[in-house]
Amino acid sequence: MNLGRELISGDAIQRRVRELAGDISRDYRNAERPIILLSVLKGSVCFATDLSRHITVPVNFDYVAVSSYGSGTESSGHVQLLKDLTMDVTGRDVLMVEDIIDTGLTTSFLFEHVQRHRPASLKLCVLLNKEERRITPVPISYKGFDIPNAFVVGYGLDYDELYRNLTAVHVLEP
Repeated sequence: MNLGRELISGDAIQRRVRELAGDISRDYRNAERPIILLSVLKGSVCFATDLSRHITVPVNFDYVAVSSYGSGTESSGHVQLLKDLTMDVTGRDVLMVEDIIDTGLTTSFLFEHVQRHRPASLKLCVLLNKEERRITPVPISYKGFDIPNAFVVGYGLDYDELYRNLTAVHVLEP
């Protein structure tokens, strides 16, 4: 696999992150408690970190980890919870932060899992949305970019644990 063309520049990502943070800050400005920023490991860490730096309301961080890819470029369709919530989210406003939504299976699994913990609200913020691959609908509240059906890396997204450190999003080519 080779690093292909740049799909979204680092500057464009940072502009959109600031815009999303502004929307989130406005929507949660009257929250009585800090919102829980729930980052889905490992891919969303860059996005969640940058987003949090521009959110102007108090936030708490928590993390969940799932596996559905292994080392390939296609989702296995089987979602496994590797790391669960550590905070009590009951009655709290939770903002789940995802790097990419492809088929929707992983995000749907996580959304249902967090809902079982009875948060006051649960919203989804995603950097990249691959709508044409969607199998299961997911309720996106905040979206960075719609992208075509291509395997992408960079800004947290990886191929076999490589390329997460890139500031832009690139297409990975065979």
